[in-house]
Amino acid sequence: MRRQFRDEERALQLADIDTAKNLVELFLARADAKGDEAFLGAKRNGEWQTISWRETAERVCLLAENLRKLGLVDGDRVMLVSENRPEWCIADLAIMAAGCITVPTYITNTERDHQHILDNSGSKAVIVSNEKLSQPLLPAIMRSGMASHIIPIDGIRQHQTGDLTCRSWESMLIGDALAARAAVDERISKIPRDATACIIYTSGTGGAPRGVMQHHGSILCNVAGAAEILEADFGLAQEERFLSFLPLSHAYEHSGGQFLPIGVGAQIYYAEGLEKLASNIEETSPTIMVVVPRLFEVLRTRIMKQVSKQGKAANYMMDRALTIGEHKANAKGRVRLRDRPMNLILEKALRPKIRQKFGGRMKAMVSGGAPLNPEVGIFFDAMGLTMLQGYGQTEAGPVISCNRPAAGIAMDTVGPPMRGVELKVAADGELLVRGELVMNGYWQNDAETKRTLQEGWLHTGDIGHIDDKGRIKITDRKKDMIVNDKGDNVAPQKIEGMLTLQSEISQAMVSGDKRPYVVGLIVPDAEWALEWSRANGEKFDMKALQDLPAFRSAVSEAVARVNKELSVTEKVRQFAFADEAFTVENEEMTPSMKIRRHKIRERYQAKLDGLYRS
Repeated sequence: MRRQFRDEERALQLADIDTAKNLVELFLARADAKGDEAFLGAKRNGEWQTISWRETAERVCLLAENLRKLGLVDGDRVMLVSENRPEWCIADLAIMAAGCITVPTYITNTERDHQHILDNSGSKAVIVSNEKLSQPLLPAIMRSGMASHIIPIDGIRQHQTGDLTCRSWESMLIGDALAARAAVDERISKIPRDATACIIYTSGTGGAPRGVMQHHGSILCNVAGAAEILEADFGLAQEERFLSFLPLSHAYEHSGGQFLPIGVGAQIYYAEGLEKLASNIEETSPTIMVVVPRLFEVLRTRIMKQVSKQGKAANYMMDRALTIGEHKANAKGRVRLRDRPMNLILEKALRPKIRQKFGGRMKAMVSGGAPLNPEVGIFFDAMGLTMLQGYGQTEAGPVISCNRPAAGIAMDTVGPPMRGVELKVAADGELLVRGELVMNGYWQNDAETKRTLQEGWLHTGDIGHIDDKGRIKITDRKKDMIVNDKGDNVAPQKIEGMLTLQSEISQAMVSGDKRPYVVGLIVPDAEWALEWSRANGEKFDMKALQDLPAFRSAVSEAVARVNKELSVTEKVRQFAFADEAFTVENEEMTPSMKIRRHKIRERYQAKLDGLYRS
């Protein structure tokens, strides 16, 4: 009887995502129901500490009313510059509760990046986390002249800022909590689902970032679809826990790592950063994580290296697990009869140890933001961890589809469209999407909006098709597709993904548009290069190593292994070494870990051209 009551309560809770007018209304409904239960968790002074739903709601309403007292009105934009932390969530919700629009920005932004977003968005106020993040921000604010107020969360050094007023975070949380809640309730009752909630600037893989106007309904549509998958395929417990790691300024984490947990009444814990992610996972025992493929590749390499040092028995079990995983993938998710005895042994001896490294309670890890190499997916499945691959883009909430165990997971697909998503394939293979999840358009960019949104359909720019099970298979980005001099189409992301799975290669970009063959730009893996230099009696200096014929030959062997699996038109015929790794700092990678092709080509075009003369 009690279980039936819980199931009915859960069904009603998920249903109200569909009926909520806006994101703040959904959050306050959850906060009222959850009360003093833990909601937001972060590590303070070496200890994990939490804030309750009730306390979070109180801070949201007080901050919202104090933003209005600054003179902000409905529709004003407020820029948010912060690492992932509880205050990020509070600020985001408060901005919306004030009737304003959140403009999240990456903490890796340069002064120029900040100024572009300030100028373009016309933000009237800025909330910033700390002194370090304020350093490239303040000059941009001064130069732009747009913002009138800055609110530091941790406090910043006092500067001569002219007309820019500085208000402390603490001062913005003072007031009558009951009156603030009443004022917020009254205001949000007039905010419809189609009102713009946030302007999220794309990460700029192909040029200057554009401001995507996501409305409340687009994110709520995403949350409803994702919550339905979690409930149907995994069952939602009373205490679900998400570990937030990807930048909240990225649409994927914003919807999937913040508003999805709010929608299902889950806790959100904030990771301390990449270097502490592994320990944070073990400490917090999350049930769900949203991550990007690059992180999976790093974790896969780390696990394989750890096991390789544990002796013959551990290596034998790893090899058997991977073999069974490949057979299972080929058999559409079923373990072969002859593999079942060994699979039972692995379930007792190997997989529990791997699961424990992920906290022991992980139900699913959802990959998105870039294509996932099927080999990586097979690896984690073989290790006993459920990994789902999703697909989408900022302009669509951002999630369009996701693998579902019930529908049969195929690692080379991104699953069927989520509920509320209409999808069709254009004559040229481009995927078109329609539904409430589609953006309102690009902020102050009517020309680009008209090009991307046609007759209600979002033109994704992605090439793909739908398989016989209704699952989407992405071939490549339309604009990234290589068309060689013979007119053959080559998908670069597939080749790059295969290259970076080799232990010798950390990063890669291939090129070959209007050329006779494909060439590559390669960043060797630093750990592998260190081991190679020791084994060969060479000093570890990456630049010097790249000039050694023996070192180049070793990397060439990795490329040759990949070429064996590729068609004639896909093979990488020549390659050059990059001068350094592709990073966010040198603007050759986005904060969501995707390579910025146009930036890399700008820097290395002469080197790439030279590969056709060698």
